[in-house]
Amino acid sequence: MERFSMKVKGMSCAACAARIEKGLNNMSGVSKAQVNLALEQATIEYDPETVSVPDFVEQVEQLGYSVAPERVEIKIQGMACAACVARVEKGLQKLAGVERASVNLATETALIEYRPAEVKPEDLTAAISSIGYRARVLSDLAEGTGKVSEPAELQQRKQLLVFSAVLSFPFLVIMLEHLLGLPLPGWLTSYTTQLLLATPVQFVAGLPFYRGAYTSLRGGSANMDVLVVLGTSAAYFYSLIVGLLNPNAHLYFEVSAVLITLILLGKYLESQAKGRTSEAIRKLIGLQPKTARVIREGREQEVRVAEVVAGDLVVVRPGERIPVDGMVKEGYSAVDESMLTGESVPVDKEVGDPVTGATVNKFGSLKFEATQVGRDTVLAQIIRMVQEAQGSKAPIQRLADVVAGYFVPVVVLIALGTFALWYWGLDAGNFSKALINSIAVLVIACPCAMGLATPTSIMVGTGRGAENGILIRGGEHLERAHRVNTVVLDKTGTITRGELEVTDIVAAEQFAEQEDKLLEWAAMSEKLSEHPVAEAIVQGAFIRLPGLEITDPREFKAVPGKGVKAVLEDRCVLIGSRRYLQEQGVDVETLLPVVERLETEGKTTVLMSVDQVIAAAIGVADTVKEHAAIAIQELESLDVEVWMITGDNRRTAAAIARQVGIEHLLAEVLPEEKADQVKKLSDQGRIVAMVGDGINDAPALATADVGIAMGTGTDIAMEAADITLMRGDLRAIATAIRLSKATMRNIKQNLFWAFFYNMIGLPVAAAGFLSPVVAGGAMALSSVSVVSNALRLKRVRLSPGITDGRGDRF
Repeated sequence: MERFSMKVKGMSCAACAARIEKGLNNMSGVSKAQVNLALEQATIEYDPETVSVPDFVEQVEQLGYSVAPERVEIKIQGMACAACVARVEKGLQKLAGVERASVNLATETALIEYRPAEVKPEDLTAAISSIGYRARVLSDLAEGTGKVSEPAELQQRKQLLVFSAVLSFPFLVIMLEHLLGLPLPGWLTSYTTQLLLATPVQFVAGLPFYRGAYTSLRGGSANMDVLVVLGTSAAYFYSLIVGLLNPNAHLYFEVSAVLITLILLGKYLESQAKGRTSEAIRKLIGLQPKTARVIREGREQEVRVAEVVAGDLVVVRPGERIPVDGMVKEGYSAVDESMLTGESVPVDKEVGDPVTGATVNKFGSLKFEATQVGRDTVLAQIIRMVQEAQGSKAPIQRLADVVAGYFVPVVVLIALGTFALWYWGLDAGNFSKALINSIAVLVIACPCAMGLATPTSIMVGTGRGAENGILIRGGEHLERAHRVNTVVLDKTGTITRGELEVTDIVAAEQFAEQEDKLLEWAAMSEKLSEHPVAEAIVQGAFIRLPGLEITDPREFKAVPGKGVKAVLEDRCVLIGSRRYLQEQGVDVETLLPVVERLETEGKTTVLMSVDQVIAAAIGVADTVKEHAAIAIQELESLDVEVWMITGDNRRTAAAIARQVGIEHLLAEVLPEEKADQVKKLSDQGRIVAMVGDGINDAPALATADVGIAMGTGTDIAMEAADITLMRGDLRAIATAIRLSKATMRNIKQNLFWAFFYNMIGLPVAAAGFLSPVVAGGAMALSSVSVVSNALRLKRVRLSPGITDGRGDRF
């Protein structure tokens, strides 16, 4: 399966989004399609052998909408003069699908807007290469979405609003005259003046609504634009005809003009508010430096970050941000990695150490080789994950989607019923009264609020999480997290630091006073193992026996969850759990008291045998993470039951559990059994969140209702996890659950007000208690209020220890 996102233009309400989503999901080869009204984006998962991107674009266009062009920047080498620029531009503009190409000789770049259904970036670089120049796509985080930015569209809305407001202002004066009885000059209230003012508002300022209504009806559905056009057109054409027949009659030009102005105002404010919901993305993008110093051809030169390629030698001076990911080749410094890890103490970096883009070099100068650039950097991965999460849809949105599909036709029927009831019943023969009340019904209805209720909250919630090191993969995971009542914590690397060290080596009687030799053999046996205990034994041998050279074993076999078997010259060494050695026929009874003592102290203990004779017990200790006990208390305060799961024996595990205050324990669980244990808890009716390191615990993370991976700050691409905690702080688990609860509460508030507004507004308007102008104003502000309520999530306080300057608790 592949994933494709595209910007869809022309949607005005939830009915539009639901219609496009339904059309895409009905296509053969599409496994899932989601349309986000707030982002104006469609995301499709599909089988490329069955369906292609051009098919999606064609489907959207057939439904009456359009797909916005994408933008790419290409670096071109070999241009010498203006003639080269003209040649490249001409070659690009000949390509089908290229809307605009602008080549800059000074920067040696081309900025191209293209239709993704017809041409791809690689086609553009190939076309440039065929002309005789070298070309490659630049990957700049500032263009991480690949979509054309939209300040021009917002500016256009503003200009239209100002145009409409200026022409509608005299109508406000006329309305005041009606209300207060103020004397006005006759020319202002004349039929000719009102017609001249209302017509450009109706057909120039109102043109976007006519276009939207036409495309919607042409596709066989109806949206908010249809309601606006019906309501304003009815008032305008009624006034036009009545005024022609009787210029002194009461006219309703002010209804159509002021309505359009108020709705344009609402749309403008809504667009501004929606822009603020994506601030998290902009903040993340802002972390990347604009330029980098690289050494090319023996000299240092400053280039744009987008021009850095893997293999470049990059120079970073004190106080500068590191531009891309890489490996230190020269120098020594301390780097502030707080944007990734949350730790304020700088981390020492020397030759051979990795560095991450967007972190801050504090003191010394560094030279490092760029290893990951552009879209492959850690920061780019984080941004991409947040973008995908903000474009996703929570299951709670389904109700609003279903209602939106029937909303507009039902409102039109209610409006017709209102007209009939007033004209033939409540105020028989009063055409203008019946018309005005039916117009009020049409314009007070607001499917927009329903469409924005969920996605805006999801966008703000996931963005707020990202700002604090909590990466949520999608809206469905954010929704599910608020129901979690059981959290299962893996011990090593989650509750503990996962940094083991050898604390004891106790030799059996046959090997008395041979501890150093036994440690050497143990290190040789464990050299090829990747298990943390094995690494601790090898590291302990180097520390205890300076100058030791550890050779590879002649034969080696690792048994996951049990131990290793190695042949060293003519000796066979076994190292592992007591069960493993017993399975291999080794008598371990003589060292069991030692094992029990070490395990009671909370130490992981492995046994070692040489040629089937028990030789030693090796104790390895890990340290509990700071704030682990506090994190457990926070989870319990949320009525969450906490369990610890580990492969350690019960005695060692119980000692760690007591230290952090965990009552429920699953010990001696093999890696492949962890998923089964999580499933057993789920089968009891619990909503289970599994917390692990995202690698060894991948099956359990995938099995849990919510999989939470403890990231290291650089290892954030954990496919099995629904939520990644970049900073490794256990308190972030409670914070993620609080964030989920706050977001779901916000979504429910939005949905309640969206439905309540329409349920109350429609009958009040039908009863004749609202003028169309007041109804239109209420409709315009309803969607603004929903987005504004979602933005309140930005002010939600975080729990102690996860600080962002906003306070201390959800």
